Amino acid sequence: MLLHRTNGVNQVRQAAPCHRFHLAHCRAPPARQRTVMHAAAPTAPPSLPVRIGHGFDLHRLAEGYKLIIGGIDIPHTKGCEAHSDGDVLLHTVTDAVLGALNLPDIGQLFPDSDPKWKGARSDIFLKEAVRLMEERGYTLGNIDCTIIAQRPKLSPHKEAIRKNLCALLNAHDSVVNLKAKTHEKVDSIGEERSIGCQAVVLLLRKD
Repeated sequence: MLLHRTNGVNQVRQAAPCHRFHLAHCRAPPARQRTVMHAAAPTAPPSLPVRIGHGFDLHRLAEGYKLIIGGIDIPHTKGCEAHSDGDVLLHTVTDAVLGALNLPDIGQLFPDSDPKWKGARSDIFLKEAVRLMEERGYTLGNIDCTIIAQRPKLSPHKEAIRKNLCALLNAHDSVVNLKAKTHEKVDSIGEERSIGCQAVVLLLRKD
């Protein structure tokens, strides 16, 4: 409402409505509110009753190297090229245990750039993984391993390999399974240029 004076008489007249584009000038803008975001406090990771880990390894086969699988010397014309002794099974099992614990893999803990591990026995790596497992309050539930090689035939050596793996893991005979497969002459494994291994491990919380 506006007060208008005509011939000495005060008259009241209605103010013209604000146009839409003049609205900001007709009324005061609301006070700007500042929102403060607070970061949520980090929560402790859960203590899981079981943990699962997967391991995989593959090594090139070449003449002039020993073939060592599961800590057992296997007679063959070729062995695994590696910085350490090239034990494809123990490398795989080590990675499976480390993976279940959510720890760095074998290549990070025992890098091939470190001359200390040149020619090292792979049971050193697995024993360290077992120590870390026990330190964190876990024990081995079971492990299932598959070695993939076209040659040599591993059937005659499977039980010796499995027994030694049980000893390295401090595990009961009934929880360690070992299988040996060929690769049907396909790819580098089937063409006898490499050997591979996979393993899945289940860890159980001791308490």
